[in-house]
Formats: sequence, structure tokens, C-alpha cells
Amino acid sequence: MDKKKLVDLLADKGLTQVELAKKAGISRTAVYGVMKGRNPTLPTLGKIAKVLGVKPSELLDM
Repeated sequence: MDKKKLVDLLADKGLTQVELAKKAGISRTAVYGVMKGRNPTLPTLGKIAKVLGVKPSELLDM
């Protein structure tokens, strides 16, 4: 995951990690892990991308 992009998108949307987790229907632990550099599962990636209004591929560090 592109951590900087994720942080920027959260700031743009005015969301905290906890709010992202709630809106995406995933655990806070999952969001925390992603923020610390763990790769999310594909379903989790999709849920995060949907909440942030981007394609999943835009969150990947390529």
C-alpha cells in the first residue's frame, strides 16, 4: 500500500482511522496494520478504496 497516499486521502476526506474502519466495515486493527505497512487482503483493500472514493489500484504502491 502507498501509505502516503492513504494518509493524504484520509486527510482530504476528514476521516480518522477509526472512522475509516467503521465506514468500511473493517476492524480498527486492520486499518492500523495497513497504516503500519501490512498489506491488506483484497476485500479489505476494496472496502478502504470504496470509502475513500478511489480505485483499489490507486492505493497500491507501484
